[in-house]
Amino acid sequence: MSRKILLTGAGGFIGSHLAEELVRLNFAVRAFVHYNSMGSHGWLDTSPAEVRKELDIFAGNVCDPNGVRTAMKGCDAVLHLAALIAIPYSYHSPDTYVETNVRGTLNVLQAARDFGVEHLVHTSTSEVYGTAQFVPITEDHRLQGQSPYSATKIGADQLALSFERSFGTPVTVVRPFNTYGPRQSARAVIPTIITQIAAGARKIKLGSIHPTRDFNYVADTVGGFLAALDSKAGIGEVINIGSAFEISIGDIARMIAELMDVTIEIEQDDVRVRPERSEVDRLWASNVKAQKLLGWSPRFAGVDGLRKGLEQTIAWFTKQENLSRYRTNAYTL
Repeated sequence: MSRKILLTGAGGFIGSHLAEELVRLNFAVRAFVHYNSMGSHGWLDTSPAEVRKELDIFAGNVCDPNGVRTAMKGCDAVLHLAALIAIPYSYHSPDTYVETNVRGTLNVLQAARDFGVEHLVHTSTSEVYGTAQFVPITEDHRLQGQSPYSATKIGADQLALSFERSFGTPVTVVRPFNTYGPRQSARAVIPTIITQIAAGARKIKLGSIHPTRDFNYVADTVGGFLAALDSKAGIGEVINIGSAFEISIGDIARMIAELMDVTIEIEQDDVRVRPERSEVDRLWASNVKAQKLLGWSPRFAGVDGLRKGLEQTIAWFTKQENLSRYRTNAYTL
């Protein structure tokens, strides 16, 4: 019999790609999506029909412990991706981030402990490091909450690790750096650039362009989760999933413009600029630990891998049926 996996956040950007790959690998997948009155399953609604028919959809909210327990019954392992992730939104609605990211994670941990699941992979974020104090950033780098979002993710990570240490709950903390690819929200910088250009803009509105990021194509991030799920060596550990390559926001905007064969001018839009001490100026991952413990390394590595991933991302966003889902002339909080 195939292992049954509970995947929280299954309707989201990374979650939907991960759900599809789990099905292709013959896992039994219970896809936990956020309940809404429209009956939407998020990006899973766009998945191929042969994938959708294999998914066991559960609509609920990770903030509800009873729903989490119901969803987890009969599952062998858990991939916990559900979270609120938009940094600007966390500035004015931090309570919702505490409730979802901390309380929601606690609900998942409690249920996993009670049901004795064989493995729980918890999702962290590179934002927990704050601005790099040294590069490449290893998992021993200090944690610094420079936004309410990152602070709640630090709290969630520490809760997850505490359950492994206190109760022996088999937890692995996967820490992806900046993932990009088809289906990503326009809150993220790469879709923001692509959709503005695709809509005909040549003056591109961005926030700060000096920060550097370690961008990872979504297929590599999915591969990192699958490698973590398969490895007992990662239990009790925090593991970076990153490309080990950094590039500035300004330079990636110019790279995208080159790939889309246009000339652009970048305009700073003040509403997109983080408060000065909240901005994370530099992120650049070490992925040595992932290679050692999980046998994972990025397939879209270095500048060539980035260009390849961007080409695939641009191809998806510039299809009219996909571009029409985005409000290209509005800033998405």
